[in-house]
Amino acid sequence: MGSSFEDLEVWKKSCRLSVRLYGLLKDCRDWGMKDQMLRASISIPSNIAEGSERKSIPDFQRFLNIAQGSAAELRTQIYISKEVNIFSDMDAKELIQELKSISKMLQSLHQSLKKHVDG
Repeated sequence: MGSSFEDLEVWKKSCRLSVRLYGLLKDCRDWGMKDQMLRASISIPSNIAEGSERKSIPDFQRFLNIAQGSAAELRTQIYISKEVNIFSDMDAKELIQELKSISKMLQSLHQSLKKHVDG
């Protein structure tokens, strides 16, 4: 836990996803869905950062769980958005793959922190 959250690949990757989502949704006129998706996407790196800065492994793990929940929420919204033609099949597929990768990275980080606590 000695390094900064800015050094975490999962934080970097989730920030890039949020930026990409902003670009994809810039012309979206479904304000409710757009707002929900952007909030969920921003929640992922924000919770990673907040948990990291708490300087407590149990707190960090709790915030990683919240980030993982936001990733699942966003995946669900993307599936729905694809069905109502907010996203193309290709964009939706790429976003979902990226979110699955982020979720795996969050789980791995959570597990590595658990090993650190368990010794």
